[in-house]
Amino acid sequence: MSAAPEPGWVPKLVALDIDGTLLRWVEGAGMTHADVAPAVRDAVRRAQDAGAHVVLASGRSPHGMTPVADLLDLHAGPDGEIVPVWVVASNGAVVFRYPPLEVVHEETFDARAAVAAVLEEHPGALVGVEERGRGYRVNRPFPDGELSGEMIPTPLEEMVAEPVSRVIIRDPEATAEDFVALAGKLGLHGTDYVVGWTAWMDLAPVGVSKASGLQLVCDRLGVSAEDALAIGDGRNDLEMLAWAGRGVAMGQAIEEVRAAADDVTAPVDEDGAAVELGRYF
Repeated sequence: MSAAPEPGWVPKLVALDIDGTLLRWVEGAGMTHADVAPAVRDAVRRAQDAGAHVVLASGRSPHGMTPVADLLDLHAGPDGEIVPVWVVASNGAVVFRYPPLEVVHEETFDARAAVAAVLEEHPGALVGVEERGRGYRVNRPFPDGELSGEMIPTPLEEMVAEPVSRVIIRDPEATAEDFVALAGKLGLHGTDYVVGWTAWMDLAPVGVSKASGLQLVCDRLGVSAEDALAIGDGRNDLEMLAWAGRGVAMGQAIEEVRAAADDVTAPVDEDGAAVELGRYF
């Protein structure tokens, strides 16, 4: 689709990233505020009330996404009844409905070789694996606010002994550019990866992304990707923005993300998601 939506086009599904799209970044803290701006919340509710399927799509684990669904009141039906919504978590590795939290699909992989390869280059890096419903198993504590839920100290070998849906690797002493170069150098065969705003790398099963998770949701709902609007701001949104009929980057996104999108909206601090949704709802 071109940068300007075709006259009369209205999305049937709206895929929304969370951090940096719905939630504003805390300056210099590597984390986002816990509240959705009123203008953004109202715009999301208008989209849902108009009949669009609103799907949260994030690198967060499921327990880190349900509070945002609650903030947006996504599960409130027109007559006050509870209507479970679709959510794409862990960069597409986990797809669930909520409430209650019901995992519909999960992709796992053997992360041992990839984790060992990264730690050989960054031996001091922090490693985290989701412990569903509690938080994360970690080899050492992550900086405050970077992980949701409890941090559970666990020997590294035990953390990756069984297949997992996602592994987080974080090196507070490195930069995002260091991790981009590292991933290119290692190749990480059999594993996909995404580098975040900082020296933060998500390892995932090959072929799994927000786009693959959203396609599963579309298949269940009988909606085409061409009828989807996706809004995001990070490298983990690249596949999603390319997949959707209309992919929109947030104004503060890095150039790689902006270039991959059909259009660019205002930054998160200026309620860019609400600006884009206001085109249709």
